[in-house]
Amino acid sequence: MGTSAQVSGPDFTKGVSVEALKDGETLLGHVGDKAVLMVKVEGEVYAVGANCTHYGGPLNQGLLAGHHIHCPWHHSSFNVKTGEAEKAPALVPLSCWSTEVRDEKIFVTGKKTIPRPVLRGTESQHIVIIGAGAAGTACAVMLRRQGFAGTIQMVSHDDSLPYDRPNLSKDYLAGNAPEEWLPIIKSSFFENNKVQLNLNVSAIEIDVDQKAVELSDGRTLYFDKLLLATGGEPIAPPIVGIENKNVFMLRTLKDCRRIIQKCGESKSVAVVGAGFIGLEVAASLKQRGIDVHVIAPEEMPLMKTLGIHVGSYLKKAHESHGVHFHLGRTVKEVKDDSVILDDGSIVACDFVVVGVGIKPNLALARQAGCEIEQGVLVNDYLETSIPGIYAAGDIARWPDPRSLRPIRVEHWEVAERHGQVVACNMLGARNKYQDVPFFWTQQYDKIVCYIGFSDRFDRMELLGDPGKDDFAVIYYEDDRVAAFMTVGRDLENLKVEQALQRIDYRKVEELITDYEHHLKKPQRPLPNYFEPSP
Repeated sequence: MGTSAQVSGPDFTKGVSVEALKDGETLLGHVGDKAVLMVKVEGEVYAVGANCTHYGGPLNQGLLAGHHIHCPWHHSSFNVKTGEAEKAPALVPLSCWSTEVRDEKIFVTGKKTIPRPVLRGTESQHIVIIGAGAAGTACAVMLRRQGFAGTIQMVSHDDSLPYDRPNLSKDYLAGNAPEEWLPIIKSSFFENNKVQLNLNVSAIEIDVDQKAVELSDGRTLYFDKLLLATGGEPIAPPIVGIENKNVFMLRTLKDCRRIIQKCGESKSVAVVGAGFIGLEVAASLKQRGIDVHVIAPEEMPLMKTLGIHVGSYLKKAHESHGVHFHLGRTVKEVKDDSVILDDGSIVACDFVVVGVGIKPNLALARQAGCEIEQGVLVNDYLETSIPGIYAAGDIARWPDPRSLRPIRVEHWEVAERHGQVVACNMLGARNKYQDVPFFWTQQYDKIVCYIGFSDRFDRMELLGDPGKDDFAVIYYEDDRVAAFMTVGRDLENLKVEQALQRIDYRKVEELITDYEHHLKKPQRPLPNYFEPSP
């Protein structure tokens, strides 16, 4: 991945030749000290901010598909006509500028003000969102951007404003990101948009007939539409001594702060689990100068999820930084200054971080009477078996048009996009959720991007050279490309995602063949971390 688009290129206020911009192309330039991207689609010229509003990704290095520009870093999508943030993780629109053509030149003449719609007739409606994580927050933001004028009540058992959970195991935990980077949306959003955020309170019961939610503080909230976005809780494995004060889980900002505080008085840690959270925690704590031991029953990290190629690639990266692996082992007991493994060996450590996955919080959905099967079952529109009640994020199990089966995915971006689609459908749209799942993991300077979904791949194909940090893995199910993983090839990753979005497997195969050719070309440098735009 690259760095944010810088102020460079032509000054668009002085004009550029009409020949400088072909249809379907972009041109990076600037207006004053603002990086601006000029885009030509179907003969019309548009100008928008050049950096993704999520973490400042360079949109000039992204993918233009029709009137939609896709960020190469985390696959946000914006409409170049309006700047609208159509697909998460970006929730804030791009700035837009007016353009005009005169004397065979294209000029940017000034900033546009895009009016926000107001949905008349919604003023007396009430929407309740249970959960203020990725899905719940994205839903609230999209409701207001779509013009919903009624009341929005968000219920969160957390004590913090909604925050960027992936950062808790990545840059924030590593000490590379200040806490100011963590909010999903600015705190002013809630007051300015009249969104009531109820912190430190839980929903304990839903009365479907009365359309009422009883809260732990005794209040009752009434709703016309309801979103269940209750997320998940860390799994506590059955280990003797797991209740020890030196054992930490990582799910909330409070958890992360406690771990960071513990680092100040510690020299070594045992990380239980070699999945995404476990490995990201290991990398982050290693960057804090902590001696790290990773303990997991698998023969290789991420073996079931990403296979041998990615597992061995990341294991080597960790070992090159001094991380110790104890694979094929489980923790039998936690002591004050060590853990005892199942083979009797002892690993000395000052504290323990357990990261073996989460279990979805299904109790409230079950109490309400929603159909449950390995998650809350929803239809194409993310509506549960109870009309007017939707589910999103870690708890939702939806019909995936590519897998041809219901799937449940614990990805941050998926949860946010769920929330956006739910918001539109609450307001009368009939938008099917058909997005291709995407996630990324960052460990040291290694950034892995994965699109698609496969929990039962029967074949893998490796392209490129992991030793050069420039490779891909294709995951097949019955000769169908189910998922695609890349390191160092953002644009190619986006192109395959778009083909999978259209369920165009012939195009997917063509792109993969083309990708093999591109692997011979130099790659862009990888950043140490993502820096949000100012």
